[in-house]
Formats: sequence, C-alpha cells, structure tokens
Amino acid sequence: MHAEKTKLVRKSESLFFLSPLTITTGVLTSMAMPRNRRTTSLRDSDSRLGESDKIDGAGSWDAIEWTKIDQPVSRPVPHGLSDFLYEAEEVLAEGYGVLVNTDEAGTLFVTNFRLLFLSEGSRDIIALGTIPLATIEKFNKIVIKQQSGPRQSEKIPSRRLLQIFGKDMRIIIFAFRPRTKQRRAVFEALLRCARPPRLWDLYTFSSGPSRFSNTSPRLRLVNEYLRLIGMESHTPSVSAIEDGSFNFSNDWWRISDINANYEMCPTYPFSLLLPKAIRDEDVLQACKFRARCRLPAISWCDARTGAVLARSSQPLVGLMMNMRSNADEALVGALCTQLPGGKKGRRKLYIADARPRKNALANGAMGGGSESSSNYFQSEIVFFGIDNIHAMRESLVRLRDYLDTHGTKSSDGMSSFLRNGGWTWGGGNLSSMSASVSTLGDSGWLIHIQNVLAGSAWIAARVAIESASVLVHCSDGWDRTTQLVALASLLLDPYYRTIKGFQALVEKDWLAFGHPFSDRAGMGSLTGSGAELPRQSSSTNFPSSPMRQTTGSFPPQSPATSQTQTSNNYSPIFLQWVDCVSQLLRMYPFAFEFSSVFLVDFLDCMLSCRFGNFLCNNEKEREQFGVSEACGCLWMYLEDLRASGGNSHVHYNLFYDPSKHDGPLLPPAAALAPTLWPQFHLRWSCPSEAQAGEVEAQCRNMVEKISELQKAKDVAERKARETIATMEAVKAEIRNEKQASSSAMSLARKATRENEMIKRAIQSLGCRIQVSGNDDCTIDIETNLVNVPQRITSSMREIGGSEEEKTDTPLSVTITADNDEGSDNPILRVCESLCPQRTREGGCKWPDAGCAQLESQFVGLRANYDAFDRLSIYDSYFQPK
Repeated sequence: MHAEKTKLVRKSESLFFLSPLTITTGVLTSMAMPRNRRTTSLRDSDSRLGESDKIDGAGSWDAIEWTKIDQPVSRPVPHGLSDFLYEAEEVLAEGYGVLVNTDEAGTLFVTNFRLLFLSEGSRDIIALGTIPLATIEKFNKIVIKQQSGPRQSEKIPSRRLLQIFGKDMRIIIFAFRPRTKQRRAVFEALLRCARPPRLWDLYTFSSGPSRFSNTSPRLRLVNEYLRLIGMESHTPSVSAIEDGSFNFSNDWWRISDINANYEMCPTYPFSLLLPKAIRDEDVLQACKFRARCRLPAISWCDARTGAVLARSSQPLVGLMMNMRSNADEALVGALCTQLPGGKKGRRKLYIADARPRKNALANGAMGGGSESSSNYFQSEIVFFGIDNIHAMRESLVRLRDYLDTHGTKSSDGMSSFLRNGGWTWGGGNLSSMSASVSTLGDSGWLIHIQNVLAGSAWIAARVAIESASVLVHCSDGWDRTTQLVALASLLLDPYYRTIKGFQALVEKDWLAFGHPFSDRAGMGSLTGSGAELPRQSSSTNFPSSPMRQTTGSFPPQSPATSQTQTSNNYSPIFLQWVDCVSQLLRMYPFAFEFSSVFLVDFLDCMLSCRFGNFLCNNEKEREQFGVSEACGCLWMYLEDLRASGGNSHVHYNLFYDPSKHDGPLLPPAAALAPTLWPQFHLRWSCPSEAQAGEVEAQCRNMVEKISELQKAKDVAERKARETIATMEAVKAEIRNEKQASSSAMSLARKATRENEMIKRAIQSLGCRIQVSGNDDCTIDIETNLVNVPQRITSSMREIGGSEEEKTDTPLSVTITADNDEGSDNPILRVCESLCPQRTREGGCKWPDAGCAQLESQFVGLRANYDAFDRLSIYDSYFQPK
C-alpha cells in the first residue's frame, strides 16, 4: 500500500476516505499506478470479495474512515487460491482486512491447516500474516473506540480487530470493516479449527502420509541402543522388534523389552537400556518407588568406559524423606560400574536434581522429594535450580511482548522506536542492545537458557573428565530432565551433532521417553479432552508501549494472560531446548553438521502439527492410535528439502568440520552467556536484524558465488579439453594426409621412372615415341627392323596388367613398314598369334592395356627395371635364331 497521507473530504454531509484506493458508497475505485503483480485466476475471479467489502490500510490508522454497508456480501471461495493450498487443504472462511503490522491490505483465508493472508497488491502470501492453526497460542477480538475530531460532526465507527498470539514469537493484528461480519466469520472459524476437540480433526490426518511416509520408530530406537552399546553391526528386523524377539547386551548393559506392552510404565518406551546385572523382577519392584513408575533407565552410555547418563522421575521418599527401596538403590548402584584401565574400585555417581532445593523439599509433602546420598552407593546430590514449566511459559510471554514492542513490525501498526530511527537497539544493531538489556532481562528467558546450559555442561564434564555416571531427574522426569540429558548427550557424543544423530537424539529422549508434547504444545488429545483457546470477545488486551499512547491508539495492555486460563500444562520446554542447541551452535560453529536454519524449520514443523511425529503425550498413545501410519513424517519432509538442494542446502552448516571437535564439547562457564536467537526470536518483529551481519549468511553467499565460478571454470575447462581434442584430431588428419601425400609422391616418382624405362625399352626396339598436344602417344617402328623374336613368354597376360593399373593417358601404337605386306612384320605376327590383348577385329588394346612381354625380362610394364638400367641403348636385345 502507498504510504502517502490520507485526506478527509466532506461532501454532502458524508465523509469519504481518499487514498490510493478510494472508497465511495459501496464502490472501490483504484487510483494507484499499475504495478507488476503475480498473474493468477484469483485476481480475476468473479468469486473474489466484493469491491464494497474492501478497506484501505495505507497511512495512519487514526485517519481511517469506514463506509457503512448494511448487508454483508456472501462470497464463494476463489478458484485461483488452489495455487497456494497444500494437498487436502480446504478453505473454511474468508474476510477482507488489513494486516496492521505492515499496513497491508489483503484477503484472509481460514483453512483446515492455517490462517492464510494473501496480499491485495502482490497477490502473494504474506509470511507474517500466515500462521498454521496449531501454532496459534490464543486469539482475541478487540474493539477500539476512536474519538471524533473537532471538525467532525459524525461519530467515527469503532475499529474491529483480531489479535493473534503465535507460539513462534509473533503477535499479529488484523483489522476488518465494521458491520460486515467478516471478522465474526474468521473468528468463529478459528474457534472451530484452531483447537479441535480431537486430534483426529487436525489437518495432518486429512492429508495422510502422502510421500512422507514414516518408518518404524521402534526400529530406530533399538538401532540407537545398539549403537550405544557398541553393537551397531547388528540389524534387527522390524518383525523381530514388533514381536519382542530380540536380546542384545554387552558386558554392562542389556536392551530389555520389559515394558513392551507399556504395563510397567505407560509413559516410557517399549524398550529400555538397563544394567545387565539387574533382573526384570527387581526392575518391576524398583519402578514402584519412582513417580509415575519412571524408574532409572540409561539414556546414553560410553561403550569404552562404561560411564552412563541415566534418567528417572523423583523418588517417593515422602514428607520425612525417610522412605527407601532396596530395589531402587540396587538399580541406581548398578550404574556405578568398574573403573576403566584396570583401576580398582567403582566409579562415582552424581544424582542431578534439576529443581531448586526448596521445590524438591516441597514436593515431599505430596509424597515426592529427593534422594539422600547416604542411601545410594558412592553418590553426591546436586541441585540445579531450574524453574518449572509455569515460569518458562510466563518468561516467553514477556519476551514476546518485549520484542513486539521494540520491533520494526509491531502489532500496534504504529511507528516503533526503530521505525523512528530511535536507539532502542542501538539504532537497529543487534550487537548494541545495552539500552534495552534491563527490559530484556526482566523477561528472564536468557537466564533460564543459561541455567539449562550450565547444568548440561556440568553433567557432561563429570562424565568426560571424571568418567562418572550421572542420574538426572526433576519431578516427573519428562521436562527439565529431558532438557538436561539431551543437551548433555549432545555435548558428549559427536554423533548427535549430525543431522541423522540429532534425529536419533530427539526421538529417543523427547519422543520415546514421553515428553508430553500434546500438553506442552497446547494441542488436544485423542480422547477428545483437548483444551480450547481463550474466547475473549471485545477485549482491550493489547500490547502497547507507554511512549506510543496517543489519541485513538490502542489501550495499554493488562497483565499478560496465557494458556493458564484453559491449559495450565502449556509450556515452551522443547522450544527452550532447541534455543539452547542454537546457543551451542553459536559457540561451536565447526562442531555441528546442521545450521540454525535447520533448527528454525524443524521448530516450525513441530509447532504446525503438519506431521504426526510430535502428536500425543507419549509413545504408547502414538502406537495405540496408529499415528505414525496415518500421518506424514517430519524427518522425511526435511530430508526431501535437503535432497532438493544437495550439499549446499541451507540446512547444512558451511563451517562443519568433524575433525575439529571429534570428542566432547566442554564449554567454560564464561562462554555460557546466551543471547537472543536472531533467526527465531527476531524474524517476525525485526526481520532485518535476523539476517543482518550474519556470518553464515554472508559465507553462504560467498560459497554460492564460488560455486558459480567453479561451474564456469568447469565449463571453460571442458571447452578447452574439447578444443585440444579437436586440435589433436586435426593434427592426426594432417599427419595422415602428409603420409598419403608422401606415398603418392613416391608412387609418382616410381611411375616416372617406369615411364622412362618403358621409353628406353621402346627406343631400344627402334621405335620413336611422339606425344601430341592432346596427350595422345604415337609409337613409330622403324623399317629397318627385320628380325623380331618370335617367342613370347607366358607372362604376357600378367604384364598386360589389371584394370586398376590402366593409365589415364590414351596411347596408340602405329607400325609402319616399307612394303604393304603387314603380315610379314614379325611384331604383327606376334600380336596376331600370341598377344592376349588382340581383339577379334584385329585391333590392339594398347591404349587400354600394357604391352605384352617380347621374350625379355626387360620389356613390359612389369619388367625388371633395375636390370634394365644396367644395359645400354646400343646393346642388342634380341638375337636372331
């Protein structure tokens, strides 16, 4: 939309809004200059929104006036929209409005998968205004009453706004024309589809697996266990995994199917990695001493040293902290295997409690609590002080509001500090945020990130440096425990820092060990008890900076309310962990095969629920309802994206060098100073900051240029090779021509010599040779020849030559004598009696064939000319008998 100032004109006691798009009573007239737009049937469709239903979003929102329309216009879905829809995606509702963040007008479509905003100007999808329904945390209807100006006699209609909060750090606002019922249609469609009562109603079940079908998650889990215990050469079949007919172990650990039917622990995987010395009966007894039966199980182990990372839930020690379990103590003690290298004694055990100490003691009132080091062999208890899920949820809400307030695309649609060239972020530079660091720090998000990083680094250091075993737990063992164990494994094992290993890590520690994604991501359950979104109609809950409070602007925001109204279990635990991974990627750019873009795309896929990998709360639920078979696979989709770009795809880290970090990563405490993750936190509120100054992006551009130059070099080298090959072929042809020419010259010299010899031979017979101007050759035989040898050798036919040896010069022989009795001439008699070249008519074939040999090896075309050269022309050739 154009940014020119709007004008208000009074005409016939009515207000008309004039701008590049001028709205009159029920008519929208375009006054803007033509612009290049995407050609699509949507633009020209007869079923598009009526002209009277459109509003203009240019200029200041305080100056907008709305044309009253008595009846809403019913509209069918435009056919051209199919170009933008996914497979099985259907349009449920639509409305024409303005994206307040960017002051851009367009059409808003609600589909069974997402909220899609199509720009009126470019006819393309606007990414900021397009959000998957599952990614929406909550949405509200807002009515903003505007005060009339001093010269305005009529009452200005209120603004009809739709406010949407996304789990991916965006807050977006859509404005609709009053009394058109378009906002109501969009809002009601969101109520029906954004949080379906059952997961069966999600888009992923409608689209099906398509070409991104899933393989067996169980098989992948067992294969990862085999890798951990050093038996990756074994490849069990899917049928063996499903039947439970597998039994693998090494000197310390075994893969057990004790939970194959999920009867022991419904939130644990079907297969567990347990100490080999512990029997299944003791395992069943030990699980009763842990909350939700989540007993200590091995998550990662070092096949060389025997050190392990184990995980569990809190022990049920009770209020007095005096409850014990022999089976649990024996199971935990079995984690302390013999020290490597022939050292005497067993390794030390650290029990890492992720909670603050006071929280652990408070849980004792509900039967939980923490271990006592005196009850567990050679152990030490450590508390990390990481807050619970509720603190994380409120922290992210404050961070999101802060970024929206200070971003360049704030949801209030007005000029933020950065838009006015302010200094909130040092003039827009991410590296100069000191002016707002106190406000950012109030969110507490970076402090939580630092606590998780510090705890994971401490665990990894104990295993790598001391070769100790560590048991990690919190309350239930599926939130903070998963964060710490998965991040420590990432630091210890280089395999998890590859794309394939990252998938194995997520599937093992997050999916198989039962992180409740359905509850934490705010999705419904398969049983139909899903949580609904807040339905706050006509709310004034809207974020705004105190410095932007002007006449007609949005009212100040009340204390942030999140999903606690309807779902107290919502919390961005997994998002926080991926944020920690991005911090490690920033600290160790050579250690990770995947890039920050991969992490962002991975998070977007998880939050969108487009695939079934992260549905439900545990492996049992996904198995019970066949989610893996009914939905597409996120990993296959990401793999397909990478396959399209090859090794240069943005998911690959350009700086990855596995030789630089082929062992554990042990970051010092001073390095654990997290910053905002630009590619994720700032991509909506300040997109220029998300890309500006990024070293990886600059290097990727350089690599692309180098690749283009390399391709040009390869083309030039190929052409050079082709030119060289052509030159060699020409040289070979020249050599062949030279050889042929030399042979021809040799033959010509030989023919010249033969002609001379023939001439001397004929002259020796007393003949005269005359060549006329037309190359006719005449041989005159002198009359003084009276005696000619009568014997002709049998080689006459051979001397005559073949058809290939005929000369091109016509030759005739004329014999003259003193008398007319030609029959007395011995040469004529020879020709008549013995010459094979003699025709029946009595003529001679001399012009077409060689002369017959006349009883001499020195006469004829095939005579011995070497011997002939030794004779003199005066020698007598033929002696009379």
